[in-house]
Amino acid sequence: MVYALIGLLFLLVVFILLAVRVVKQGFVYTIERLGKFTIAAEPGLHIIIPFIDRVGRKVNVMEQVLDIPGQEIITKDNAMVGVDAVVFFQVLDAGKAAYEVANLYAAIMALTTTNLRTVMGSMDLDGTLSKRDEINARLLSVVDHATSPWGVKITRVEIKDIRPPLDISEAMARQMKAERLKRAEILEAEGDRASNILRAEGDKQSAILQAEGTREAAFRDAEARERAAEAEAKATQMVSDAIASSGNQAINYFIAQEYTKAVGKFAESPNAKTILFPIEATQLIGTLGGIGELVQDALKPAEGNVTTRSGMPVPKGRARASVPRSGDS
Repeated sequence: MVYALIGLLFLLVVFILLAVRVVKQGFVYTIERLGKFTIAAEPGLHIIIPFIDRVGRKVNVMEQVLDIPGQEIITKDNAMVGVDAVVFFQVLDAGKAAYEVANLYAAIMALTTTNLRTVMGSMDLDGTLSKRDEINARLLSVVDHATSPWGVKITRVEIKDIRPPLDISEAMARQMKAERLKRAEILEAEGDRASNILRAEGDKQSAILQAEGTREAAFRDAEARERAAEAEAKATQMVSDAIASSGNQAINYFIAQEYTKAVGKFAESPNAKTILFPIEATQLIGTLGGIGELVQDALKPAEGNVTTRSGMPVPKGRARASVPRSGDS
């Protein structure tokens, strides 16, 4: 009796262990009853009927990355290029992913490879090198539509590398170098043109400013000459007024002053060794004496002044003998 109870207890423990199933996070288990898919067990604790129900497939429902091996593809212009790609996908329906396709990973790889050849084979070499985003979008659309019956969502398809042939790579490098040299020459020419334009603008502004300065200087010079003329006219008017008020005395004074200045200029000449006077030297002495007498007359007017033949007044008591000119009798 005791052994039967122990055996029954042992069978109960085994039954409980076979009936309890724990599904890990990130996975979905398919439950088969008598070989037929019945339910997809989500993460957590599940109770099944031992010997009738069993776990069929353990499906990973996290996003996964599938590396597509390198492919040699012939482009539209008959260029051979090597291409590597990666596919990102996620299982949305564990039942379909487990029972609609035999090998999910191999099926996605084959589908991506064939569509990669189709898409890139319809483009020329320049298009394959410059339109990666377009290639990725077309591949994503085609592969996602083809895998949707399998309960799979293709999230991204990316081209990792495109390897053109060596001779084409060298030709592209020479073309790129020539293009960069062309751009450099264009930029240099544009810089020279801009520099010449700025220099010409500077010369133009300089000429304009110089012309304005010349015009301003001419205006100021004309104004200065006008003021000098006005001063000369005023001085002349003052002399005329002095002559009108003083008579012959003022005339003789001004003539003697200018005469003395002219003789002084002869004496100041650095190259003059011999000075020829147009009149006799005695007349200069008489003229200087006449200037002094004019000053004395202005200070102390005296009566009975006598006048020489030259018209210079001589004070009384200081009459001097006049010097006759040569040729006079």
